[in-house]
Amino acid sequence: MTGFDRRKFLGTLGAMGLSTFFGARNAFAQGDDKKLNFLFILIDDLGWRDVSCYGSKFYETPHIDKLATQGMKFTDAYAACPVCSPTRASILAGKYPATLNLTDWISGHRRPFAKLQVPKFNQQLPLEEVTIAEALKPAGYVSAAMGKWHLGKEEFYPEKQGFDLNVGGTQRGSPPSYFAPYKIPTLPDGPKGEHLPHRLAAEACRFMQANRDKPFFLYLSYYSVHTPLQSTPELIKKYKAKGEKVTPQGNAKYAGMIQSMDESVGKVLAKVDELGIADRTVVFFMSDNGGLALHNITSNAPLRAGKGSAYEGGVREPMIVRWPGVVKPGSVCSVPVTSIDFYPTILEMAGVQGDPKQGLEGVSLVPLLKQTGGIDREAIYWHYPHYHPGGANCFGAVRKGDWKLIEFYEDGKLELYNLKDDIGETIDLAQKMPEKARELHGLLKSWRKKVNAQMPTPNPKYDPAKADLWAYQLARKRRKSRKGKGKAKPKAKK
Repeated sequence: MTGFDRRKFLGTLGAMGLSTFFGARNAFAQGDDKKLNFLFILIDDLGWRDVSCYGSKFYETPHIDKLATQGMKFTDAYAACPVCSPTRASILAGKYPATLNLTDWISGHRRPFAKLQVPKFNQQLPLEEVTIAEALKPAGYVSAAMGKWHLGKEEFYPEKQGFDLNVGGTQRGSPPSYFAPYKIPTLPDGPKGEHLPHRLAAEACRFMQANRDKPFFLYLSYYSVHTPLQSTPELIKKYKAKGEKVTPQGNAKYAGMIQSMDESVGKVLAKVDELGIADRTVVFFMSDNGGLALHNITSNAPLRAGKGSAYEGGVREPMIVRWPGVVKPGSVCSVPVTSIDFYPTILEMAGVQGDPKQGLEGVSLVPLLKQTGGIDREAIYWHYPHYHPGGANCFGAVRKGDWKLIEFYEDGKLELYNLKDDIGETIDLAQKMPEKARELHGLLKSWRKKVNAQMPTPNPKYDPAKADLWAYQLARKRRKSRKGKGKAKPKAKK
């Protein structure tokens, strides 16, 4: 069965059961009260240490911390890419970005004089891919995508990818404003000064209220805490008084954004409790890439670097799963997992049989969540044949056990780290342990061949002087843009 036929088949089955969005109970109603709901909370640019339960001493995240005490906290969870669009595609399609040929944020960075010419990549999540929403539809699930989408233009919006409702999702990677008027075409403006994270929480609560008697998949994808840095005057004042710049995480605007995001998450989780559906609602919490360590926005320490980097600060994420009655409250898992694993995990939880021809690359985390066993996987891989201001220099990487190897494509340099002993990646062991480096490099090259990863090529326009100047001018332009957009918004006038 071809990808197109499979999509058509799923759409037909979904139409049989979901004739109207807020209508009467559907054809799969019998037994719906026993089916699990899925609330997937995805935060944008949230670093591994940007929440209190992962070690932040400056940011305040009581609601996320509480969620960690109710579920399982993963210490070694990874985004499939150090930037947003590829990771988001990996979650929804269950495949590595290299397999999807969606390897950079849409539409990517231009470096016309760099040493390597980056390959062309998909500017959308292909419609041939069957998303989680589409896979769940035949089982009677109603679905909504709320917040950031960033996986293609209008013809590739959530409603074209199996979601029944799209609130706030467009091709943009960041909002024009975090305060109304938002100027987001798929989100009707609220009263002037309304705060975007709280608006998304209200929309999520409205969706769950309307579908409390149906199984649902709610993909709640916050724009927070991506730039522009915008917070309320009250929160900026609070965190400046708390000690801005006292710690590496001392940015008051960013801290305010994190608190507002946490409060929004708290409202959504409180609604789950209020509706009496907590016992059958699985909650996932994750970020799409590391925290932005540039321009003193945040710090991922002790992890090295941040968003856009090959190092742990670019790809290691806070991840929590709450599954009432199954996951032991307050449990911690140190097994390495990655964003392609959510898809098969949700299918197994829902009792849905996926199409073997679909080619999912993740593994189900159910044995880890139940603490009944491990997962069968040799290694986790990354492929980023692009440049990024966060430090990425066209790289590939692999983690096997405690070992991580990075290959930089410009010069072929290999770096080897033991993450158990050196989480900050400060001691490169490639020269001291050449056999281990060759072993991991062999795995990485074999995997790239298997998934037909698109590689960068020598750039005929390469000019070292111009390459450095271009990167500098681009970064300077972005800093000025952020400075202009990052002013706190006043309260709405009554």
